[in-house]
Amino acid sequence: MKFGHTLQTSLYPEWTFYYLAYDDLKRFLKKNSRGDQEWTEENESEFVERLEKELDKVYSFQRAKLEEINRRIESEAQEVEELCRKEAPEEDEFTASEMELGHIIADVHDLAKFTRLNYTGFLKIIKKHDKVTRWPLKPMFMVRLNAKPFYKENYDALIVRISTLYDRVRTRGKERGGDAAAGGKQSAFVRNTTKYWVHPDNITELKLIILKHLPVLVFNPNKEFEPQDSAITSIYYDNDDFNLYMGRLEKSEGAEAIRMRWYGGMESNTIFVERKTHREDWTGEKSVKARFPVKEKYLNAFLKGEYTTDELFAKMREQGKHSEKEIQEMEQLAQEVQYTTLTKRLHPMMRTFYNRTAFQLPGDARVRISLDTELSLIREDNMGGKRRSGDNWRRTDIGVDYPFKQLPEEDICRFPYAVLEVKLQTHVGQEPPQWVVELVNSHLVESVPKFSKFIHGCATLLEDKINVLPFWLPQMDTDIRKPRICSFGVLRPTDTAGSSSASANEEDHVQIRMIAEATQTSTQPPTATANENTPLLSSSEQQTQDYEGVEAKKRKDSILSPAGLRYLFKKSKTTFKRNDQQKDSARAARLAAAAAKPPPVKTYFANERTFLAWLQFTLLLGGLAIGLLNFSDEIGRISSGIFTALSLGVMIYALYNYHDRATRVSQNEIGEYSDKYGPGVLTGFVVLAISINFYLRLTLDDGVEWNK
Repeated sequence: MKFGHTLQTSLYPEWTFYYLAYDDLKRFLKKNSRGDQEWTEENESEFVERLEKELDKVYSFQRAKLEEINRRIESEAQEVEELCRKEAPEEDEFTASEMELGHIIADVHDLAKFTRLNYTGFLKIIKKHDKVTRWPLKPMFMVRLNAKPFYKENYDALIVRISTLYDRVRTRGKERGGDAAAGGKQSAFVRNTTKYWVHPDNITELKLIILKHLPVLVFNPNKEFEPQDSAITSIYYDNDDFNLYMGRLEKSEGAEAIRMRWYGGMESNTIFVERKTHREDWTGEKSVKARFPVKEKYLNAFLKGEYTTDELFAKMREQGKHSEKEIQEMEQLAQEVQYTTLTKRLHPMMRTFYNRTAFQLPGDARVRISLDTELSLIREDNMGGKRRSGDNWRRTDIGVDYPFKQLPEEDICRFPYAVLEVKLQTHVGQEPPQWVVELVNSHLVESVPKFSKFIHGCATLLEDKINVLPFWLPQMDTDIRKPRICSFGVLRPTDTAGSSSASANEEDHVQIRMIAEATQTSTQPPTATANENTPLLSSSEQQTQDYEGVEAKKRKDSILSPAGLRYLFKKSKTTFKRNDQQKDSARAARLAAAAAKPPPVKTYFANERTFLAWLQFTLLLGGLAIGLLNFSDEIGRISSGIFTALSLGVMIYALYNYHDRATRVSQNEIGEYSDKYGPGVLTGFVVLAISINFYLRLTLDDGVEWNK
């Protein structure tokens, strides 16, 4: 299916105007490159300007819509707080809040989909441009995308806030019992777990569906959510024979997995040593995961047998936070893990990193769902003569800085999907909740029973050392997306309760439309004003100003858009005014935007032509040197060496200038681009070389013997 059709059938109708004009750009390419018609610099300049205008439009809308959603969440949070403080709130009031949150959830879903579609559209139109015109544009435009990274928003912070509000409305303001960190302090727990892959296109929608039934589990509700709060890192241990890998892959009775796990960033001092033990059904036992905490500074000594379990748990006994039975169980586990590590010669083998969003009722582990995104599998071994972790229990050259660009490709596998785990604890004969059944049978997930991050990492990164591979590897080559089930997904509420929110935010839509229209009409400067000194890419400061005005509109003299529109908004939701001063600032902003507009591609081509001109001159000198070398006497050979050295020097000088100018243009540096001294110095050297040749020819006669 062509992407243009996919875009038309997938977009949200009310936002049609703000999507990338993919078909228009495609028609422009086809019109100006058909048949024998050659793609010109003017065509390239116009295409780049159109593309820049589309990027401004998409970015401005995404930022404005995100701000609108944040304001609506803040407003709804205040209303829910006031509602929960009432002595006898009406049921209809909670229903109205639930409907408004439903509209917000739908907007977050549509905005995430808007982001994915437009990012895909930009990549596809750039690919088509490079293929049709053979003018490479992708490297330059990726810089522009990084300057306006609308596609990097993952909406996790919004989802956490919406989940908290939705849970309060669902419980009608009543506090839930139990510990908010339920499960986090358990040393042993048993669950029936099923695993699924989730395509990146479905991640946000899946989270929004689940939060309607289960709240996002927040271990520290009093702390502001930060991206690294959801990070989980584990170091899996194995030996050179991969005994633990084979045991987990074959699911043999008693197979173990030993890992060191910590939560959050690298500043975490508490490391959990965990052991997972597989039990076959015929034994009548369940597979168990058990763990105990160790301070990071003692972990190396513990794994080497230098730090005993008595020392490890002495302080825990003094604190008295755990019963003696619990301490004895953890101490027994620590002794067994230490013994296994030493006798089987276990060492760090594989690191897994991911950001986890967990959904669970506090204090109730009957239904627990976790979604792991940005999964990365990283080598920790010292095989192949390369020290990664060395003598430490983990490698120290990385932290939680996904996507770990500093690592070589042979050391990391960035898993393309998210991993969904559904953990249920039900009584014998009890059916799981209906919404869970619908979820796991929907188009959003792909079932992958017994999937293991550790096994997949070893099979992918250490394939030459592994003899048996997991069954799901061939499944990686297929597209796991399925036809959409219309009856399942994030659906926009149809109740009239949402009409009030729509009308209340009508002004926001008007503001967004005005921003986008202004961007379209004002961000494209006349091509006549561009010259070879004009930078192709605008500076980062100018790029960030594209939306700073929208974000600052709450201030009295806020500016909406650097593209040319300046309005003064009052706090009223229904009126705004303009004055002459704002018109003057708008005019000045338009001029500034035109001056900072990227130049056409011919700027780079002019630099290339200059380099080729210098290169042509060096070829002439080189040709002269070769002629003298092959068809002249000893004096001619001396002159040949002089001209050869001069030719090579000029060639190196021209290459240096070419790369220096290209870098300065790409970084939008303002300064002198002409070469004041190069031509003069070159002329002097040529005159000197010719003079030496004349001198030798006139002063040395034919009778001179050169080879004595």
